[in-house]
Parts: sequence; structure tokens; C-alpha cells
Amino acid sequence: MADTVVSPRIEFVTGMEPVHNPYTGEVITAVPTDDATAVGAILQQARAGRRIAGALSRATRASILERTARLVERRAESFAELIVNEAGKTITQARKEVARAVNTLALSAAEVRRNAGEVIPFDSYEGSEKRQGWFTREPLGIIAAITPFNDPLNLVAHKLGPAVAGGNAVILKPSALTPLSAMRLVNTLVEAGMPEEIVTVVNGNADVGAAIVSAPDVRMVSFTGGFATGEAISRSAGLKKLAMDLGGNAPVIVMDDADLDEAVASCVSGAFWAAGQNCIGTQRILIAAEVYESFRDAFVAGTKALRVGDPFDERTDVGPMITEEAGRATRMKVDAAVAQGAVLLCGNELNGSLYTPTVLEDVPATCTIWQEEAFAPVVVLQPFASFEDAIEQANAIDYSLHAGIFTSRLDRALSAARLLEAGGVMINDSSDYRFDAMPFGGFKYGSMGREGVRFAFEEMTQPKVVCVNHLDDVR
Repeated sequence: MADTVVSPRIEFVTGMEPVHNPYTGEVITAVPTDDATAVGAILQQARAGRRIAGALSRATRASILERTARLVERRAESFAELIVNEAGKTITQARKEVARAVNTLALSAAEVRRNAGEVIPFDSYEGSEKRQGWFTREPLGIIAAITPFNDPLNLVAHKLGPAVAGGNAVILKPSALTPLSAMRLVNTLVEAGMPEEIVTVVNGNADVGAAIVSAPDVRMVSFTGGFATGEAISRSAGLKKLAMDLGGNAPVIVMDDADLDEAVASCVSGAFWAAGQNCIGTQRILIAAEVYESFRDAFVAGTKALRVGDPFDERTDVGPMITEEAGRATRMKVDAAVAQGAVLLCGNELNGSLYTPTVLEDVPATCTIWQEEAFAPVVVLQPFASFEDAIEQANAIDYSLHAGIFTSRLDRALSAARLLEAGGVMINDSSDYRFDAMPFGGFKYGSMGREGVRFAFEEMTQPKVVCVNHLDDVR
């Protein structure tokens, strides 16, 4: 795996940090790390990258991204194995992530060619009859991209693809737990023809991250992660664009007229994919009282049928959590809920970093496991008496990415789409459905900007207007 730790322009490296396999605990390799003393050199390289990126034609940027997509596709199994090794996803889930990353890169290439700007109809306004013009989309400059551990390849592609497409330079700080997929993707971009100065990979502690975020040269921070870190970034960033995906606590409503078999299957998958370490994973399932017991029994049976274990085993449904500490923290939250009156229907067993899928009911609304994102394979089941009651419970949390509803009635589905306070409403799907071309982001507290290739591209570029005044004496 020596190729996974090659980082372009690493002469400012100040140390090395081990990367562990979440399932075995073994050290996979060590990566070069930086501290705040290296920020001057990091910014110097990024400034050089900004000049180089801004000079690349659209055709060149598109070709680099297209070639990168094809290289990742040809090496899909190798990328998938790397994801399993550093993130603990099952091999099946890792292969899907790689396929999505290929699509993300291809969409980014298409955006370069498609989204160049528009003609402005100046002459349609009185007093501007002799003017014509257009606007172009221009790079912001240097973008700081900070990514989490749970999608170590595709979420990096969602930062780098649109940023490179827009002609920007990027300082990329991947999760310290899962830096290898990010580094391999950057190396693949360089292999595909991207000048190595354009993306600077930084592995390091919070101090180096804070120094990068607060640097005036950085024009935008694109962050995916937790609320506490997001708040810290917003306090220190200064006058620059911020785009943040800060997590959720996704509700799914199951109406009495729903296809229960489909709802159960979708919600089991949506809750426990990637060991529940998924910001749009189903966490609170609100079920019509008339079908509550039928749904609950089928859901618990489906949950118990999941195979937990070695993520390289093709038969495994749920792999490890990212660390043993994450598993212990989850178990403590569930134990606290049970102590407050929640009923444990299955799960809550911990073996190293393997945490069994857990289902609770009768959870008090004051419990952490109800109020906050679990980011773990934990689901809460709750009956409701009416559609209005379900909407109220779904919207009771201060932050929201996705929500879902299962119903056979179109009017009810469309009412839910209008009333649910979420960045996306999935109808007859669990909350965890996402297509990489769609806008993606949250409602309410802490939500800033949107991902999804087109929308991130527009966040990462700025319009420049050109207006031509046809003076009478100009021939």
C-alpha cells in the first residue's frame, strides 16, 4: 500500500501518524502529518496552485476529471478494498461508494463544459437598449475542504470534483481516521494530468485545520462533519464563504396505507448501512398506531437477520464502527435511554468495534438518542395517532438533512413534502437515498450551502458580468 501515502509536495511535513483498520485494530500504514507551523508553506503551495488552476482551460479541466473517473473505475476493486481497510465499510458498500465517486467525477467534468454562464438580456430593460452582455462563472481562488471518515472517497470527490471543475486550488484536510482514500484520489488526479500544486493534502491536528480555515487567502471553507467543529470553523473563518453539512437525525413516517414489506426493507437498509455512520441514515421511525405492532415485529426480525462481522466477508451486512471508542459511546447513550424508560427490542451488544444493530421503543423525547444524531446503528420506533402528529414529531429536532414517508396516497405524500422541514423528502424511500447530482444539504440550525455537483460548482465559483455599450460613434 505504499502508493496510498504519497502526498504531492510534502516537504513541509512535520511528523507521521498511523492509520488503523477499524475491524482488526492493526496499523495499516502511517501518513505524513503537519502542525500549525507548516501553514505558511501549505498556503504558499496553494497560492501557486490557484494561479495554475486559473490558467487551465475548461477543456483541460474537464479532461482531467474525465480521465480520473475512468482511472478510478478501472481500479474500482483496489479503491473498494482501501475503503474497507481504513473505514470498515463492508466490501459491498465500499464498491457502491466507488461507483458513486466515479459518477461524481464524471458529473464534475460535465459541469465544466455546461455551466459557463449565461447571456444577460440588457436590451430588454428601458435605458439599456444599446447594451448587451453575459456573465461567466469564475473561480473563488483557494478552497479549504474538510471531510469526514464515513465516505472517505465519495465525499472527497464531492469537494474536489466541483472545486477543480471551477478552476480553484484546494487545501484538502481529510479525516485523520481515513486519509488514505483521499490521498489516493489526489494522486489519481495528478496521474490524469492535474498539476500537483492544485490540491494540497494536509493531514494533521485541529490546530493546523484552524490555521488554514482562518487564513485570509482561503476564500471558502467546505466542511462536512459535526456541529461542534462546524461552530468552531464559523467563529474563526472570518469573511469567507462557508458551506457546511453538519449532520441530521432523520425521521421516516410510515402511514397505515403504506406497503409495509417495502417500508421495513427500506428502513432496515437505511438505518444500518455503513453501521449507521451515515448523516442521512434513518434514526427515528414514526409509525401509524394502526400498523405499529406489525411494522415493529417485522423490523426487529429484519434487524436481527443482519450479519455483523468481517467487512471483507461478502456475506456481512454490518461492519465495525470507526473505533472501539465510538462503539462504547453509543452503548452508553443507549444504556442511558433505557435507564430513562426506553425499551430495548434488540442489539446494544459490543464486541471490540462491532456494535450490533439496535432498536428501541418508548424512548423519552428528552433522551440524547432521540434529540441528537446517533451516527451509529441505532433506531428509535415511535407510534403516532395522526398525520399532523407525525409531522410535528418529525419536525421537533433543530436540524434536519433528509426525511422520508411511506404512503400509497399521493395527496398525503405531497402534503408531507411540503410540511417536513428537511433538505430532502424521500417518498416511499428511506431517508438515506441520495443521488450525487441532486442538491444536498440541511434545513434549520447550522445549514449552509448545498452539495451535489452542480450546486457545489456554483457555490465554488462566482459570477463575473461583462456588459458592452454600443456607442453611436463605434463602427
